Amino acid sequence: MIKHLPDTNWLTFLVGAFSLILVLVLKRWLPLVPGSLVAVILGILAVWVFGLDEKGVKIVGHIDSGLPAFGLPTGVGWRDYLSLFGPAIGVLLIGFAEGLGAAKTYATKAGYEVKANRELAGLGAANLGSGLSSGMVVNGSLSKTAVNGGAGAKSQVSGLTVAVLVIITLLFLTGLFESLPEATLAAVVIAAVIELVDIGSLRRLYGVWTARLEQIYGHAARADFAAAIAAMLGVLIFDTLPGPVIGIAVSMLLLIYRSSRPHVARLAKRGEVWLDTDRHLDLPARPDALVVRVESGLMFANSDHVKSQIEALCTEQTKIVVLDAETSPYVDVTAATMLVELRSILTRRGIGFRIARDIGQVRDTLRQTGDAPMLEIDPTIDDALAAYERRAADGNAE
Repeated sequence: MIKHLPDTNWLTFLVGAFSLILVLVLKRWLPLVPGSLVAVILGILAVWVFGLDEKGVKIVGHIDSGLPAFGLPTGVGWRDYLSLFGPAIGVLLIGFAEGLGAAKTYATKAGYEVKANRELAGLGAANLGSGLSSGMVVNGSLSKTAVNGGAGAKSQVSGLTVAVLVIITLLFLTGLFESLPEATLAAVVIAAVIELVDIGSLRRLYGVWTARLEQIYGHAARADFAAAIAAMLGVLIFDTLPGPVIGIAVSMLLLIYRSSRPHVARLAKRGEVWLDTDRHLDLPARPDALVVRVESGLMFANSDHVKSQIEALCTEQTKIVVLDAETSPYVDVTAATMLVELRSILTRRGIGFRIARDIGQVRDTLRQTGDAPMLEIDPTIDDALAAYERRAADGNAE
């Protein structure tokens, strides 16, 4: 765009700028007046009166009138359909993601819910109709949704109304829109899409940060903000369709990264509650007992990190390690094996290892993997510490 600024057609620029200002002004001070429709009518009249198309202003041009034929396209064999199957799946995924994103954006604004399955069924039916009518791929366009919402649409009646008007236009009114300046059409879309630029949400996502999160996750502390920026830049640099895919990919990478580095908190007791000593600096911890809590599920991606963190927290005074499993909703086979290995390592150092407050999924997995008999599991942290103290007392008595 910057490279071609010297090639600007200033008359086209003035038409687009006037159309955009007109739509924005009417939307701001006269919201009941359909600004987009007024801009389109004035643009067509300007072309007729001043002959703008002869002075370098591009217009929409010829539009074939009449309705398309209904049925399968001629001259297409089954091999052609099979060759299109793979690309069609890609178009389906990207189109549905964009359409569902647009639907959820406006559902959030209006306070209603969107059912993804019904959206997918509607999208499939619309594409069947479009394919049998020689149409293009149908999806929920973000820009067209913005135009529709900006015009005051509140329900599906707007879509039915547009469908009827499109049929009428194709049959009788195509000649009117042939003289519409493309700059005016662009202004209508720009004015609608401007509402989707939500700086406030980006600022809110950027503000979801603490020094503690930065210490735990590093650059991934602002995961939501990073994913939002990635999706936005993907749309701006590549296109509307690749943008959401880039945002999803970045979100998945950040999720895996954060899952691989969970916070392992050292706990100390205040009354009947066990609290993180990093958040409660005035809370003393027992030097001989290390009670830890992993703030994540235990799985292959973080098992080595958790083991190394627990080993690093042990000191020469440590005699027992208790893993509070209440904040670990699940455990996989790799993590279960890690717990057995950790118990063996600590035993060689003369340190006991017990698990407390495990939830059902963790207990079931440990039993199915056969690791449960090798691990000592207690209902509560206090029970685990009491069991250690009884064993230590028995050892001293012997």
